[in-house]
Amino acid sequence: MKSPNTSETSDEHYENELDASFWNQRWQSGKIGWDIGYASPPIIKYMEQYSERDAAILIPGCGNAYEAEYLASHGFTNITLVDISEEAVRRLKEKFSNKPQIKIYCEDFFTHKGNYDLILEQTFFCAQVLQRRKEYAVKMESLLKAGGKLAGVLFGVSFGESGPPFGGDEKEYREIFSPYFEIIKMEPCYNSISPRAGSELFFILSKK
Repeated sequence: MKSPNTSETSDEHYENELDASFWNQRWQSGKIGWDIGYASPPIIKYMEQYSERDAAILIPGCGNAYEAEYLASHGFTNITLVDISEEAVRRLKEKFSNKPQIKIYCEDFFTHKGNYDLILEQTFFCAQVLQRRKEYAVKMESLLKAGGKLAGVLFGVSFGESGPPFGGDEKEYREIFSPYFEIIKMEPCYNSISPRAGSELFFILSKK
């Protein structure tokens, strides 16, 4: 099944971790169908009411980091970007060379160390193979301060086991996250981009 707003599909079956070389090749070849060209509307709507401009914010698997661009232009002062692709990070460092409020790291999210008030999820969870979903939840919980929040969008449709992207449904996601987070909100997006309309869930989780 073709993913919403994705120009290419994959006929490969990924049973192991999608490593740095995989994502670097995607960037170098221009196969970045997840990139919508601007910040995700559901995330922007959420951040419009987020008043703590000095909050420590992490965006993992950030890609072109349009959300970080929005945050920096709206007074947020402590933004961290993490991506495993050297090519993506090279572009980010050039793009944000005059933005000292944005820190950029080329590393594996699962080895990243930090302490954050908010983590924004945008097409990162769906890029992880199905076997890593519990590990993702555990790592997110460990990176958040007490009461910190994980918020963003998840695909609410299944693409099967051949990906990325890898989708799912609300019941599955609640089972993954509920041991580590209070689920404040998890519901269909009303403001998805048109190619993803009806296929996204917006969620807000709070560290227990």
